Amino acid sequence: MEIIYVYARKRSEFGRPCNFSDRPAKVSVDIPPDPSMASSFVLRNPVDSYVQHTSDMSEHEVNTERVEVESRGVNHVEGGWPKDINPQEVQQTIRFRKKVEKDENYINTIVHLGTLMEHCVKQNNAIDIYEEYFGEEEMAEVEDEPPSAKTINIISKLTSFFDVLLLKRDPNVTKRTATHLSWHPDTCKKLAVAYSSLEFQQNMKDMSFDSYIWDLENPNKPELVLKPSSPLVSLEYNPKDSHVLVGGCYNGQMAYWDTRKGGLPVEVSSVDVSHRDPVYGAIWLQSKTGTECFSASTDGQVLWWDIRKLSEPTETLVLDITRKGLLENALGAVTLEFEPTMPTKFMVGTEQGIVIACNRKAKTPPEKITGTYSGHHGPVYALARNPFYPKIFLTVGDWTARIWSEETKESSIMWTKYHLSYLTDGCWSTVRPAVFFTTRSDGTLDVWDFLFKQKDPSLSLKVCDEPLSSLRLQDNGRIVGCGSKLGTVTLLEISSGLCSLQRNEKTLATAMFERETKREKILEARHRELRLKERARSEGREAEVEERPVESPQEVLSRARREFFEVIEAELQRRARAETQHLRGKVPGMGRTGNHSRDSLRWGWGQGSGSAFQVKDGVGEEVAVPGEEGQLPEEKEEEEVKDAA
Repeated sequence: MEIIYVYARKRSEFGRPCNFSDRPAKVSVDIPPDPSMASSFVLRNPVDSYVQHTSDMSEHEVNTERVEVESRGVNHVEGGWPKDINPQEVQQTIRFRKKVEKDENYINTIVHLGTLMEHCVKQNNAIDIYEEYFGEEEMAEVEDEPPSAKTINIISKLTSFFDVLLLKRDPNVTKRTATHLSWHPDTCKKLAVAYSSLEFQQNMKDMSFDSYIWDLENPNKPELVLKPSSPLVSLEYNPKDSHVLVGGCYNGQMAYWDTRKGGLPVEVSSVDVSHRDPVYGAIWLQSKTGTECFSASTDGQVLWWDIRKLSEPTETLVLDITRKGLLENALGAVTLEFEPTMPTKFMVGTEQGIVIACNRKAKTPPEKITGTYSGHHGPVYALARNPFYPKIFLTVGDWTARIWSEETKESSIMWTKYHLSYLTDGCWSTVRPAVFFTTRSDGTLDVWDFLFKQKDPSLSLKVCDEPLSSLRLQDNGRIVGCGSKLGTVTLLEISSGLCSLQRNEKTLATAMFERETKREKILEARHRELRLKERARSEGREAEVEERPVESPQEVLSRARREFFEVIEAELQRRARAETQHLRGKVPGMGRTGNHSRDSLRWGWGQGSGSAFQVKDGVGEEVAVPGEEGQLPEEKEEEEVKDAA
């Protein structure tokens, strides 16, 4: 191929952006009109025409000369020895040292340098040359950074490394909900996602049962396809063995996988000893073997398992808060919580909005249910203890998220506002005790920092248009994964201000928790006192009712009739008094004659009926006002006697 042009330039000038500047317009071509073509002119409206002003260009690619790189190293050895002395020979070095130490010049040099060395030692003891003088200002800069988050990873077919780095979506045609997320315990490069459709009536016959383990560095396809016998609702990595996962199925079975053996489960529990409803919670226990786990379901049971023998559960607990152990009275479990630092305690969130605190090591089954916390109007979708304060835990249900203390069981110590959309999941930050995350059914992720704001979230981020269903935070507290109803898993990177421990944060969070707990205890004591008073008052009323003699039907009828007429008579008296007051306001304006004017208006307060009265006008005619007519003659006689007197 013949080379026509050769462009030579520096490597740094390749890819340099063009610099444009303004200049006046320049006429490139001027075509004069042709009058002879006017007859063939056709008027069209509108007319679209396209003109390419620039000349055609060709594009070529040029590779610069390859730079060869090689690694070189330098071996440093102990120096300062004469050529005839081998530093590796201990005896030679000892003899040479003794010879040098006897030299007078050596002694004088050591005495001279000793003074300088002593000064440097004293100076180092007085001043720490490695002290950080501006650490507080750097902390202040971190605190001043506004809360933010950016999407770095979405699991899907499309990949873009500008803000959105990866996208992972359910590969099947019929989209299923990402019901549970689990990070790889050793590296943050893998994410196990359980996919299932929790809407029973919308399940299709050809719907896939598969769940996936995604490698974030290779997002085009799942690293491993898990093939259970029924769709997985929960899925968890074993913290002691990252190759082992346990999953709870939609039909209630338990299964576990070893990724070294492929996508088929190693063992599956039999249907007759498994749960009767979907397994919404499966958690590994802290055991010596690392093979024990327990599960919870909406059938009202908590079952303990050993994956070495899934033929039957090792232990069973019925979530009957009446402590009778009846399965028909059990509350359905939706979420499960276990803190490794408290190996005998665990908590269960139920469909009825009640959180049940349990103790596995209790002697009898009724004693295993130690208490209940009631505060939500619907199912408790998330339940998590604070990693810094295990006695403080978070619940998410209905339209709010609530923070509880184990010491106050009647009400939560803190809670969020009621949102317009339903809350679906939540978790604590692993690095900051005052930060927690919640997801909503409108596709929004909320980050709460109650040391910064209590009424509103510090950060609200619209992740997707469909409802978010699951949430999981990495152990470093910086990356959060959100699963949606259509199977999309979005990974977001939180700003450093929300994932870096702030100055005095633990002290402030402790003070706030203690203050709110104390306030709730005072309110509980006051409510308990009011309830006791009300109970005593109601018991007193019941005692009075019991002391009354039993009346016969005739006596009850007579008493009711008497009370009825008393009510009617009282109403007639009230109306008569009202009419009297009305007439009394009009009479003083009329003529006053003789002594009769003083008694022209008579009130019947306390005299029999009290409703009969007479009015005499100025002419002397008597006007009778309606009332009880039987009392009129007596009052007339009384008036005449008084006038005569």
